[in-house]
Amino acid sequence: MTELSILNNLIDKGFSILFADDQKRPIGNWKPLQEQSHNKNQLEQAYNNPKNSLAGIITGYNDLEVIDIDCKVLTSLREQNEFWNEYLQFLKDNIDDFDKKFVIYKTKNKGYHILYRCKVIAGNTKIAKLKGHKEAIIETRGKFGYVVIYENNISNLQYHEIQEISEEDRSIIWDCSKSFNYEEQNEEIKEVKNIKNYDTEITPWQDYNNKTSIFDILGSEFSIPYNGVKSKFTLIKRDGGTSPHSGYVYNDSGCMYLFSTGTLYPHQKLISPFMAYTYKNHNGDFKEAASELYKNGFGTRVKSKIIDQGKEILRKYDKPKINKDDLIFPLDIFPESIQIYINECNKKLDSSIDYMGCSMLWVASVIIGNSAQVQVKTGWLETASIWISIVGKAGIGKTPSINNIVFPLQKINSKEIKDYIKKSEKFEAYEKLTKDEKSQHEVINKPIKTQFIADDITLEALIELHQDSKNSVGVFKDELAGWLKDMNKYRAGSDLEFWLSSWSGKSYNSNRKTAKSSFVDRPLVPVLGGIQPGIFNSFYTEENKENGFMDRMLLCYPDLIVEEWNDSELEQDVIDWYRSAIISFYEGIKNKFINLDEEMDIIPHVFKLSIDAKKEYERIFNSITSNQNNDDENEYMKSMLPKQKSYIPRFALLLDIMDKFFNDKDSTDEFFISKQSILKAEKLSKYFIANAKKIKINSTEINDLKKIIFKNDGADKFSQFKKMYENNPEVNKKDVAEMLGVSRQAIYDWVKKIKDL
Repeated sequence: MTELSILNNLIDKGFSILFADDQKRPIGNWKPLQEQSHNKNQLEQAYNNPKNSLAGIITGYNDLEVIDIDCKVLTSLREQNEFWNEYLQFLKDNIDDFDKKFVIYKTKNKGYHILYRCKVIAGNTKIAKLKGHKEAIIETRGKFGYVVIYENNISNLQYHEIQEISEEDRSIIWDCSKSFNYEEQNEEIKEVKNIKNYDTEITPWQDYNNKTSIFDILGSEFSIPYNGVKSKFTLIKRDGGTSPHSGYVYNDSGCMYLFSTGTLYPHQKLISPFMAYTYKNHNGDFKEAASELYKNGFGTRVKSKIIDQGKEILRKYDKPKINKDDLIFPLDIFPESIQIYINECNKKLDSSIDYMGCSMLWVASVIIGNSAQVQVKTGWLETASIWISIVGKAGIGKTPSINNIVFPLQKINSKEIKDYIKKSEKFEAYEKLTKDEKSQHEVINKPIKTQFIADDITLEALIELHQDSKNSVGVFKDELAGWLKDMNKYRAGSDLEFWLSSWSGKSYNSNRKTAKSSFVDRPLVPVLGGIQPGIFNSFYTEENKENGFMDRMLLCYPDLIVEEWNDSELEQDVIDWYRSAIISFYEGIKNKFINLDEEMDIIPHVFKLSIDAKKEYERIFNSITSNQNNDDENEYMKSMLPKQKSYIPRFALLLDIMDKFFNDKDSTDEFFISKQSILKAEKLSKYFIANAKKIKINSTEINDLKKIIFKNDGADKFSQFKKMYENNPEVNKKDVAEMLGVSRQAIYDWVKKIKDL
């Protein structure tokens, strides 16, 4: 029994005391004590009653409320301790000066009482029940209730020091407690149960939840003031909110739980990314939201549905008319829907068709990767790997044009990185468990890093990444100069050896001591990046000419001007369709096309040339050979022409697979390259050959101009230009103006002056 002096002290502090038997059952009629407490004489008489075994304190009286944590619902001592420690720390993280506001006593039955007073209290309430348990683990004792008084105090305050807390602090401790409650039926299932059935393996909302983080939707609406205990929660705070937090996001499920009512999202309810998207964009209409997501490519589907959708969306747009005089890049090599998308970006955003077309080839190369090869003839296989340099002067719009094409792939790559980080955190926490703890825990295996796009990355890291992401690792750099400069950054020849192997699809094994494991069976690393023409020319060294490295680069160098403001707007449904189509293309290859052996290595599908395609390739091959043997052909071109013999089958492979996917072809000739694909590949090869010649001619002319400037060093700029003009009246006026640091108009004036002399 609690000492009488302690009970008298509690009466002095305004509390009401009752007595109970050893089963915690009140003795006698205690209802009057809910309205009026004993005086000290009455208390002493009741205290001396031999039937009394325990003393208790009446809740609700003097605004007393108690949070009752019953840990005995958990079977093991470890689980009980872990739950209590996590729960207590969670409260301390969210309530300022927690230790100065709450009294905590440990009960005799593996439980805890948290006591406080507040102007607003409720009756006895069951707050939280854990998954798989029938009994509540957190309850309250409020109006018309009571709790037994215990001796084991584990806080800084005792019973007679119970504090009055604010309504805000009470709201926080209740909301934190509610967060541990397990909902037997998933809230999202309740919300979407009336949505039409989708003939899919994965519904649009499931797919959206898998691919989208809640933070992608919240944006700047919430900030993250603190990461919760043991990485279980991420606390979030509403922008402009006065409370220390507004809720949290579960790190395992990615769902949000809000305490705050001041947002467009419901509070005290699990909110998945799909539900947040619905409340934010469709005013809580789940049927409308699911339909919109399905239109945007979420949810598994028959491939033809997304193709038909693309045709429907793009039907109102004109098919681009290919004019050889105006359009250099052979846009008609692509499926019609892709042509229309690129053409619309060109008309509405002033994006370069050349840059976008080349970027599309890179996207296809990354997606197809090692899943397919093309057999030119027995013993001659080509991969899907391509290297492309987007050449253009600064400010001409290389990056925006490229981003129009690659953004869906970057989105998928970001999702893969986030998933890996999340799984790694779980694995690291699992590894820190003891052997006994692991035996009671679900086994968590070390995650595989599935990132497949890299930028600023060392060769060792790239190889390690490729060992996990076996289909391909695409290198995409805004400025390709860094990649070229880093080629031999660590040791002469070693980086170059890897890149030459990767282009050819040959296995690579490094003996570097710093590398943990450096073997890649079939490296496939497509490269895409921008570079300025003057910088690009500097990499045509004698060494790179000898090893054929630069001959493997496909060059895109269109004549572009900076366009004036364009009032046209690119329709959102076109952007949404393209994103969905590329995501569907990626997932179609990843989930349905890639073949794996027992060791989870990729077995590529081998495409052969059809009879007609082989005849066309033979003609093309012999034509290239003739140019190689032609004494009039430039020696520079002779070194790069042999690589086109490899690139043409590669182009045909990429274009053939794209054609089959985007045109929904399902023929018995699935693994044969068509004649049409070879002819398209020929057009593409001629385009890249022409651009290589253009770069070379431009480089030669600039070098000649530089020599003239050097020889006439000290002369005025007009005299230097006069020498250039006399050497070549067709000199490029734009390049000369840039080299001399004068306006183009000055060049035109000087030309007139020279002619008048």
